[in-house]
Amino acid sequence: MARDILYLLKEDFPDGPGLPYYCPDCAQITGVLAYFPRLRHQLDIRYVDYPRPRTEIVELIGEKNQNCPVLILAAAPWPQASEWVTGEFNGRKFLSGAKAIGHYWSIVHGISRPH
Repeated sequence: MARDILYLLKEDFPDGPGLPYYCPDCAQITGVLAYFPRLRHQLDIRYVDYPRPRTEIVELIGEKNQNCPVLILAAAPWPQASEWVTGEFNGRKFLSGAKAIGHYWSIVHGISRPH
C-alpha cells in the first residue's frame, strides 16, 4: 500500500554567512512526529538538502512547489480533510506547511489538531 510522502529539510543548513539554520516549520512537524510516533510507520519520510532545486520533490510536484515541509498524498484526500490540501500538480495533491499538514493528520490519522 502506498504511503503519503513527507519531505523535510535536513537541519544545520547554510544560507549565507554566519551560523547554520533550521526550518521552523520542519522542526514543528518533527515535534509532531515525536508526539505521535505511530505516524512514522504510516508515512514515507524523506529528508532533503536546503539548496534548490530539490530534484526529488520537483519531479513529483513541480519546481514551484518544492517548499518544505510538504506532504504528497498517495491517494485522493478524505473529503472531510480536502480543505487542507494546498495544491495539485500532474494529478498529485499535496499539503505545504506545518499548519495544513497538522490539521490534515488530525482528521486522517486521528491525532490532536494544532491550536
